[in-house]
Amino acid sequence: MTRFQRWFLYGSTAVATISGVTYFVMKHFMIPVDPWAVINHPLEPWALKAHILSAPLMLFAVGLISTQHIWRSLRSRLPTGRRSGLLALAAFAPLAISGYLIQTFTAPPILLVLAWSHLGLGLVCAAALLSHRVVLKSRRRLRRGALPVLPVETTYTQTSVTE
Repeated sequence: MTRFQRWFLYGSTAVATISGVTYFVMKHFMIPVDPWAVINHPLEPWALKAHILSAPLMLFAVGLISTQHIWRSLRSRLPTGRRSGLLALAAFAPLAISGYLIQTFTAPPILLVLAWSHLGLGLVCAAALLSHRVVLKSRRRLRRGALPVLPVETTYTQTSVTE
């Protein structure tokens, strides 16, 4: 994984997690001052917008590392970081699906179940990714057989100057 991919994944995950938890707390646990208010907190729409904008970036970041990091690590059978990586990967697919389903359903009981499951999956995914990073960073010098970063394939045309 390149440095850009690593920071893109961790940054988008952090923003999506923080904005999602903030929105969930504002939506479900805060009580508005005005009984006729539509939102519970004045910053609630901004937290939702931040989450809606950062979650697709996280989805894109996972897709970006899927062939070079995830697939190669699964095929290599290296033990370092395998559990936390698999947990993050297993939580990520239902997390993305529940995020899309929240936007399609309107029935309050279904939305409540989807919201709680989306929150739980998001926290599991973020914690597994954080654990994956800590495990890999702490064992970087101790592990053998680490996968090297694949170079970007470029084609150069060689031109020769003849006099």
